Amino acid sequence: MSRAELTIVTRAEEETLHLAARFAEALRAGDIVALCGELGTGKTRFVAGAARALGYRGRVRSPSFTLLNIYRGRLPLYHFDLYRWDPESGAGEREEWLELMEDEGISFIEWAQRWGADLPPRHWRIELRHAGAQEREIRIRQTGMRLGPLHAAWRDERRR
Repeated sequence: MSRAELTIVTRAEEETLHLAARFAEALRAGDIVALCGELGTGKTRFVAGAARALGYRGRVRSPSFTLLNIYRGRLPLYHFDLYRWDPESGAGEREEWLELMEDEGISFIEWAQRWGADLPPRHWRIELRHAGAQEREIRIRQTGMRLGPLHAAWRDERRR
C-alpha cells in the first residue's frame, strides 16, 4: 500500500478550524485520527473544526480528565485525550475503546503517541507543530490515496 502525506501551514486558528472541517468531510464511519503534538499546537481546535463539519453544534473540550467525550452529529465523534492516561493500568480501557472505534463513529485521539504500537494500522496521523506565534504546521498522513481530494480542495482555497 502507498502512503499519502500532506503538509499545510495554517496562519490563524480559523484556518486550522477550516482545514479540520475540510478534512472531516473526507472521513468515513470507523476512521481513526491519531493527533500528535506539543501542548498548545491546536489538537483540540482541530477536533472542534471536525466536529462542526460533522454537525455537532456544542462546545468541544479536551477530555483530559474523563479521557473520552462523545459528540453527536451526522456521525458520532469519539474524542479521546490520552494526556493523563496510564497505558500500563489502562489496558482494560484500551480494549473497550478499540470496540468503540469499530462502531459507526469517527475517533479522534489526542496524544496518540501514548497509545503505543498497537493502534489499528489503518488510521490517519496528524502531527501539529508550532510554526510561529499563530502559525501551525500540520502534517496529515494516511495509508492509501484518500488524501487526493483534500489536497486539491485546500490548494484551490489557498489560491483565492
